[in-house]
This record gives sequence, structure tokens and C-alpha cells, in this order.
Amino acid sequence: MPGNADATGSRVTLHVVSSLDGFIARKDNSVSWLDDSGSVYEAGVSVSEEEAATFVKGIDCYVLGSRTYEHALELGWPYGDTPTVVVTGREWPQARENVEFYSGDLSRLVDEKLAPQFRNIWLVGGAMLCQRFLELGLVDEIRLTIAPILLGDGLRLFGGSLMEERWDLKNVAAYKNGFVELSYAASS
Repeated sequence: MPGNADATGSRVTLHVVSSLDGFIARKDNSVSWLDDSGSVYEAGVSVSEEEAATFVKGIDCYVLGSRTYEHALELGWPYGDTPTVVVTGREWPQARENVEFYSGDLSRLVDEKLAPQFRNIWLVGGAMLCQRFLELGLVDEIRLTIAPILLGDGLRLFGGSLMEERWDLKNVAAYKNGFVELSYAASS
């Protein structure tokens, strides 16, 4: 079974935002299209700042790749003081106290380092790291948010290296900003 939610009580959630045509960034790695307000979907739900803050407080640990880390620093660090592991082979200066850099076996990272400490682990990018976690069966849940935009080209969410695998739909949420979140659990 993918991931290790049953063995340790921890869950790895892959969370990513994609365009309608399956891109997570433009060719130049920019994601400014996420800020485009677009039209309002009246039937959608809205999330208050308090609800969002409460939800984010429930995330125990973030895992991200080096490009996502760079982008997060440029944005002003949206992950707060939550422990964060950056998977990278590059050397980085320590920019934040709660950030740890990791280079090595991803199964070992999840099973030996993260799962014993954290219950709610969020993998938030990039594309290659997410694909590798999926290939290794380390993901328990996928939360895919679809933005109401066609980019036409850019960095693909999933490349061609993944094997066919069925996931179970657990929830769909449509938001007033036109984004739709699909939540899937690994099939048992």
C-alpha cells in the first residue's frame, strides 16, 4: 500500500496547484498566474483567513524541492515556523531555523526521519520530487487544486515515468475564485 499512514499514524499528502492543462509553472518557472483573480464562481465556497490559518496549523511538516524552496523564499516564506525539509543535492546557506536540508534515500527520509516525528506531512513540490515520491509509494493522499487557466506550455505536473495506479476520490471542493480542489486517497 502506498505511504505509511497505517503503520505509523502519519500521512504524506502531496499538494499541488495545476493549470487546467496540467502545468504547475510556466517555462521560466514563474507561477504568477496563481495570483490572477479571474471571475467569481458564485456557487463556490469561500475560506476565511481564520479557517485557512487553523487548517495550516494542522500541518506538522513540509517537504519541498530546491526550486520550490527558492520560490518560497522569494515569496516571503509562506510556511511559517513549521518544520520544513528541503530535498536537494545543492549546498544552501541556513536561511531559516526551521529548515533542514536532506540529500539521500526518500523512503528512509519518510519512514525513519519524518513518520516517527510528524503525523501530517505535506509534500508541496516540485514536480520531479512529487513524481519520485509517487514512484516510491510514499504518498497517502493527493490534493490537486486546479486553477481556471490554460497555460499552453510549461512545467508538467506529472511526467511520463509514472505507472498506472488507481486513486480513490475522497472530496471535491469548488471555491469562489474558480479553483477546484480534488482530494484522492491511495487505493488499498
